[in-house]
Amino acid sequence: MTGKTALVTGVSGQDGALLAEFLLRKNYTVHGLRLYSATDDTQRLHNLIEDKKFHLRYGDMIDGGSLSRLLNDIQPDEIYNLAGQSHVGVSFEVPEATLNINTLGVCRLLEALRGSGSGARLYQASSSEMFGNAPAPQNEETPHRPCSPYGASKSCAFWLVRSYRSSYRMHASNGILFNHESAWRGEDFVTRKITRGVAAIEAGQLECLKLGNLDARRDWGHARDYVEGMWLMLQQDEPDDYVIATGETLSVRQFAEVAFSCIGTRIVWKGAGVDEKGVNEETGKVHISVDPQLFRPNELHMLIGDASKARRKLGWAPRTLFSDMVKEMVEHDRELIRQTVPR
Repeated sequence: MTGKTALVTGVSGQDGALLAEFLLRKNYTVHGLRLYSATDDTQRLHNLIEDKKFHLRYGDMIDGGSLSRLLNDIQPDEIYNLAGQSHVGVSFEVPEATLNINTLGVCRLLEALRGSGSGARLYQASSSEMFGNAPAPQNEETPHRPCSPYGASKSCAFWLVRSYRSSYRMHASNGILFNHESAWRGEDFVTRKITRGVAAIEAGQLECLKLGNLDARRDWGHARDYVEGMWLMLQQDEPDDYVIATGETLSVRQFAEVAFSCIGTRIVWKGAGVDEKGVNEETGKVHISVDPQLFRPNELHMLIGDASKARRKLGWAPRTLFSDMVKEMVEHDRELIRQTVPR
């Protein structure tokens, strides 16, 4: 068992919380970086906060000085940079802020690491959104064709990491993770929007779920499996870049069908385009409608990852079935509703 020290930026997010939990099980001392907030953003960390080897630290990816001080203070063996503006749709609304955090923030962290001279190993959270509408399946050599400010910000950060790795011999690796979900996914992401909607419809709190492009296809895996891939990258003798994905692709429409099946509801589709409806086969009620305002300005249609390199070199493979992941998310949201219903 290891006695290493890790710094995890973005620790209060889905991936950060799951990674911190994973590392603590491996006997790491974990320092989790969070932004200062007047409201509690540690809901995902409640089961970790009492652990004596877990420490919450304040810092900011737009403050290079704070990053340098943290590295000098903590002296981590490993750094996992998961901080960022992670919502693709929001990146169209705040493109400058997205690049400031996702790209310049990575530059600041790389400079802080270079200045510290610590030799810590760095994991950078890259994204399948870098590929945009490049032909599928996508692997480590696929050209980047981002379709959003988010994808562009991640692509630039990816090349920064490669540049610093070759120029300064840093052990810095890019993890190109395809879509990964869990019950801890943020509620503004389409997957949680669907599972929360299903639970609310079952409870009679909602009648119809509004979605955007039903035909958008993604390679969805479980975030719990993917954080293990992050860790494996930093255990290698040499740094490199790896795609982490299931190799299977499903549409938003199919995700919704599986989610509704978890409550015993079969969805049938009627109409086409923006007039398409998802209808409860048994009752005839419309449970899904298309809202054109939820389409992105530049729509990305097909993502499917080729993780053969990660399988070969890291020994990594996804463990969780898509249907089991969706069921876990639906059950979580059903339980949240049960907790709010007066008895």
